[in-house]
Amino acid sequence: MAVPPYLLLLLSSTLLFPGAAAYSEYSCNDTTGSFTSGGAFAANLGRLVAALPANASSSPSLFASAAVGAAPGTAYGLALCRGDVADPGACSACLAGAFARLRRLCGADRDATFYAELCTARYSGGDFLARPGDNSPVINALDVNGSTYYGWDARNATSRTLFLSLVGTLFGEMAMYAAYNSSAARMFASAAMYVNPQLPTVYGFVQCTPDLSRGQCWDCLQGLQDLNRRWYDGREGGRILGVRCSFRYEAYHFFAGMPEVRIGLQGDASSSATPGSRGSNHKKVVLVALIVSTFCAILVAGLLIIRTHRQRAEKRKKLQLQAQSRNSSATEAALKLWRIEESSTDFTLYDFAELAAATADFSDDNLLGRGGFGPVYKGKLPDGAEIAVKRLAAHSGQGLEEFKNEIQLIAKLQHTNLVRLVGCCVQEEEKLLVYEYMPNRSLNCFIFDRQGGPLLDWEKRRRIIEGIAQGLLYLHKHSRVRIIHRDLKASNILLDKDLNPKISDFGMARIFGSNTTEANTNRVVGTYGYMAPEYASEGIFSVKSDVYSFGVLLLEIVSGKRNSGHRHHYGDFVNLLGYAWQLWRDGRAHELVDPALGECGEVASIVRCVKVALLCVQDSAADRPTMADVTAMLADGGGCASGPLPDPRRPPHFSLRATAAAAAAGSGDEDGGGGSGARTHGGTTSSCFSTNDLTISSSIQEGR
Repeated sequence: MAVPPYLLLLLSSTLLFPGAAAYSEYSCNDTTGSFTSGGAFAANLGRLVAALPANASSSPSLFASAAVGAAPGTAYGLALCRGDVADPGACSACLAGAFARLRRLCGADRDATFYAELCTARYSGGDFLARPGDNSPVINALDVNGSTYYGWDARNATSRTLFLSLVGTLFGEMAMYAAYNSSAARMFASAAMYVNPQLPTVYGFVQCTPDLSRGQCWDCLQGLQDLNRRWYDGREGGRILGVRCSFRYEAYHFFAGMPEVRIGLQGDASSSATPGSRGSNHKKVVLVALIVSTFCAILVAGLLIIRTHRQRAEKRKKLQLQAQSRNSSATEAALKLWRIEESSTDFTLYDFAELAAATADFSDDNLLGRGGFGPVYKGKLPDGAEIAVKRLAAHSGQGLEEFKNEIQLIAKLQHTNLVRLVGCCVQEEEKLLVYEYMPNRSLNCFIFDRQGGPLLDWEKRRRIIEGIAQGLLYLHKHSRVRIIHRDLKASNILLDKDLNPKISDFGMARIFGSNTTEANTNRVVGTYGYMAPEYASEGIFSVKSDVYSFGVLLLEIVSGKRNSGHRHHYGDFVNLLGYAWQLWRDGRAHELVDPALGECGEVASIVRCVKVALLCVQDSAADRPTMADVTAMLADGGGCASGPLPDPRRPPHFSLRATAAAAAAGSGDEDGGGGSGARTHGGTTSSCFSTNDLTISSSIQEGR
């Protein structure tokens, strides 16, 4: 029987910190089954818990993990002491006690975790060590000397908000230090922040298990920061404890030693001055204040002789800078993350004037196209390098979100089939993203164009298909974080000089946790015709949503036809999916092949690709293959060539006939649909684009 996972045990003894009550919390989990006292797992577990305390306490990182015994009786374990523990004996004693208590408290459960004041211990019959992104079980607790309490000023909401902001700043600095400071071998950081006498000094620490990479530690801590905002609004202290990373803050000095990170502190006068030193400190403060006052008086006198119009100009400039700071603070944090994570890559912060000059002041002659969040221009830098500049629409809140999202994601993604972001510009209301220039523009410039279509023979199209699949597979499985693109379409596939495909536009992408399979949103974003049915109607998205979009794109590449739009009817059907399904079911899939391919000897290979596409666009997400399956299908025999495939089920809206929808299509919006409440962010005007490429945002009724 499972013990409630977040049961709080208040202990009467203290550990290393006089005046602070020790505590412990534990979790017992029987979902992986139970074990018998005489079995192999019990024996392996005994060996594991006997070894880990000594191994951890003797390690410079105060950390140890191990797997003992052969499957299925393998026991996996982890032991970690807090980074400020200086005594190996205290570390060993804490861990030995934690494992001993777990054995008593959790009985025959195969998975158990113990959080003590100075250490964390876990064992399991499942290989949680192979899942570095899994921080469970996560507990939260408010704490001041071992007791639950309320916010330091519950009557003043403004102060609560300010205090939360201070904690956020403290957390950010600690997380940066623990994750990326090479001297922080224990991946531990302690900090103190002093703001003013009206607010308490805030102390805190963060810690990751040292087996995590720097990037994994950062990602884990960002998850804790989100939980902190949700749980501890205005509280003076709290802790969030997980197996892989932890966070704690208080309004008192609760850790050993001096803080490694100090924010706004002048020595320790604010928090640790002794009574005997306060008089001397007071005299120093008075002297400094006198000097500062004299200097300020001289400065004010100097300012008074400056001409009035100069004063007004400076004031306007100051207000502009303040507005810029407010609008781009999150962006600056993202750029800081880029510089730390990707210091080996070329990433440039451009001046607006530099990009304006490169694009001939954003001339229409250099316009490459118009996307949902602003136009894209070709540019040329003084050194001759060609670039593509996306100028996000001013005063666009959605554009700002896209900007921040793309900056934050691109720092984590490096793949030959993903477009490379080379820099950006943030200046007052202007926000610009700078990409590598793709001389062949986007895929839709070829497959939907009478002149461009014949330039892509089947071999070129096959390589483009496989490249897109490899890029998606990287996003879903092999990148540092799992990414759902959510807006895969022909106009977001760029082609380099050799016609190699590059997936672009990550403004709508979402990061998934390692254990997350699907998510739900009340705001649907994407492009009509490429959206999976469960996403368009219910806001449910997953890797299978991207698989659906890939299937639509694959049919378009094979046929040279757009999936949908009120100008495009295919026989009795309003979309390409229904038409392709009917042809395949009737044994006439070869009729779907783009006439621009001419006499092609690869018809069997192309027809097989049609079947792969139909597998991707099945109505049920569970029936669709993963991108790993898709790449295997495409690679089998050299690209859609051989090997048996399962039969697909019919795609969604198969029964929607052109005759029944003609009236609706004729009176509908230019985007060809989008559903009730849909609104377009913007279309495209270049000849390479069509109304089918409109990016939409639609509200889903909550609770649906």
